[in-house]
Amino acid sequence: MADPPAEVKLRDPAFAAFLAWLIPGAGHVYQGRFAKGALLAVCILSTFFYGLFLGDGRVVYAAWNADQKRLPYLCQLGAGLVAMPALVQARRVAADHEPFFGGWYAPPKDKHALDAIHKRLHRFFELGTVYTMVAGLLNVLAIYDAFGGPAYIRDEEDEEQAQSRGQPDEDKHKPAPV
Repeated sequence: MADPPAEVKLRDPAFAAFLAWLIPGAGHVYQGRFAKGALLAVCILSTFFYGLFLGDGRVVYAAWNADQKRLPYLCQLGAGLVAMPALVQARRVAADHEPFFGGWYAPPKDKHALDAIHKRLHRFFELGTVYTMVAGLLNVLAIYDAFGGPAYIRDEEDEEQAQSRGQPDEDKHKPAPV
């Protein structure tokens, strides 16, 4: 009979999920799943920053006014802290202040400015938007994994043993490394 897989002791799932949203992979590191946390951090953050690079820093911005509603930002916000400067920039632009970071994360002042950005970046604006959205949505899956923990697999042998001992269904599961 094979050795059972090691059981993963999870810490506070809600705090792990919050950390996973704040910094991709941090919730997994908090739980002691270092390799998975590092892998998620590298994949999600590199995807996000590559998209930001493709769009010259103009694809991640928050805008929610009558002229434009930036719905992709809701997906980008899933990447956590790396998308938060857009909220600061949006407030600065709304108050007629000069944006920080050379305009990165800042919403266009009007439709003409947005058209100029599209003309200058061509397809890279949309590609950058998609990359940053995908990074945010991937992090939502990572947040769920940090909250719920690894998947469990039922073996027929485990089910038979649990039935012979009279244990309920919850005790039939064995953690499997995921």
